[in-house]
Amino acid sequence: MMDPAGRVAMISGAARGIGRAVVQRLLAAGYTVSAGVRDPSRLPAHPALAGHRFDAAEPGSADAWVAATIARHGRIDALVNAAGINPKARMLDVDEANFDAMWTVNAKGPMRVIRAAWPHLIAAGEGRVVNISSLSGKRVRNENLGYAMSKFAVMALTQEVRRQGWEHGIRATAVCPGFVDTDMTAHVTKVTRDAMSRPEDIAALIEAVLRLPNTATVAELLVNCRHEDTL
Repeated sequence: MMDPAGRVAMISGAARGIGRAVVQRLLAAGYTVSAGVRDPSRLPAHPALAGHRFDAAEPGSADAWVAATIARHGRIDALVNAAGINPKARMLDVDEANFDAMWTVNAKGPMRVIRAAWPHLIAAGEGRVVNISSLSGKRVRNENLGYAMSKFAVMALTQEVRRQGWEHGIRATAVCPGFVDTDMTAHVTKVTRDAMSRPEDIAALIEAVLRLPNTATVAELLVNCRHEDTL
């Protein structure tokens, strides 16, 4: 397992949910964290944590965040793309605004961060990319097709990062949770809150993936809180 000391991890969606739990977990493990959020004032104070404004819906925001991270820390060793949205977008909906929003934030958002950070991940020699997808990126089980389509795209993005980055020591993992007890699942009633996965448990799995050596990479990590016949 790689030593996190001296390694710099960028985390999007760091103000809440899984992203916030990953920030806390990596700081406790000894990483230096560059957190990308729309409002950096929402982040806790910590000597190894720097907050930067990042909006996945804005072109150029990823480039600015990466530039600020390099200016402050001089390196990037890992990315955790946790920013995401899930408004409802059904197949027969005429209004495609929610489809477009999820494509921009959930699919193009992480791609832009990866693209901006790519030369620095190569320079790291053991760069790591973790993309938060979903079990909805593996199968369709509800009417929110737009969300599933965006998360299927995250799976494709992760595969391409692995393909292009392999010879440079870059390893990528798609983490695919089911229901997680965060504000994003506040509308869910078919699974009780106490039956959902905990964000801190997802964060523990992400830390383990980030620390694995190049010879033990995990392509996809499917995490379920209830029985899944796909698993």
